[in-house]
Amino acid sequence: MRRILHIDMDAFFAAVEQKRHPELIGKPVVIGGSGDPTERGVVSTASYEARKYGIHSAMPLRTAYKLCPEAVFLPVDYEEYSRVSEKVKNILREFSPIMEDVGIDEAFLDISESAESSEEIAKKIKEKIKKELDLTCSIGISKNKLLAKIASDFKKPDGLTIINERDIERIIWPLPVRKLWGVGPKTEAYLKTIEINTIGELAALPLEKLIEHFGPSYGGYLYEASKGIDESPLVTHWEPKSSSREITFQKDTDNWQTIAKTLAELAKDVADDIKRSGYLCRTVTVKIRFEDFKTYTRAKTMTEFTDSNEVIRKAAFEALGRLELKKRVRLIGVRVGNLKKV
Repeated sequence: MRRILHIDMDAFFAAVEQKRHPELIGKPVVIGGSGDPTERGVVSTASYEARKYGIHSAMPLRTAYKLCPEAVFLPVDYEEYSRVSEKVKNILREFSPIMEDVGIDEAFLDISESAESSEEIAKKIKEKIKKELDLTCSIGISKNKLLAKIASDFKKPDGLTIINERDIERIIWPLPVRKLWGVGPKTEAYLKTIEINTIGELAALPLEKLIEHFGPSYGGYLYEASKGIDESPLVTHWEPKSSSREITFQKDTDNWQTIAKTLAELAKDVADDIKRSGYLCRTVTVKIRFEDFKTYTRAKTMTEFTDSNEVIRKAAFEALGRLELKKRVRLIGVRVGNLKKV
């Protein structure tokens, strides 16, 4: 039987900041944007002390400030978080060479070939991360990625949860459908309209009914996932499909110089990104969100692959030229796609 671990670092960004600044330990800490709650931006991570006030990731910083004015607001420092994340991943690789890196603060580990018990390995991982990095993580253990990910969300922070086949009906089925990997707010809202609120209620629906509502692919997935079935392998390597950057202006703007300067900088960022990664691109897409939140994209596909900053910038401005800028701009972004390895 497969044995999969899902390792989820606890409030990772905030925990790294509290380690760097011990005076923040025990205080509500909110990480997001430039760290200024009076400016636009969203919460990336909140410490558990801040979460007690209802603050959560993706919440506007201004809302977080209203909920907890005494919280410490800090800017996102991806360079430092990435550095610490790599140390975490190196520790995980000591326990198994089969690792799927799914984010800066989480990973799956396949320990099926290990002679040690799953619980013993999980305890050793937690101890090593704590000893070497002074950070905690929560680990879920099960027969597949789906159940392991759900399990890691139990008993946070510093949790360790095992879900076996016999536990699905008792532990998984009473959970809200949103806890199921792949079920977002839109699917959750739709399921509520047909009186499906828990994973168990979803599991009770016949396959034909789910296909009728969601189509053969997603309907089939929901049918199997609600029963704890997931045969997906760990993806240990994948090729990127695109690289993108975007920025939300602190104030909506119709100033052409500001828009043009920002677009040029974003184009350079994505060009530098694919160059470092050893890729060429053929398609450049520009994204514009106006003050009324209406969002538009325009793309330019070139005749040849490139990683040239100048060529990518020119293509971005060509794409932008096909958009009418009659309203103030809230957000601008650039994405390069149709990638090819050099």
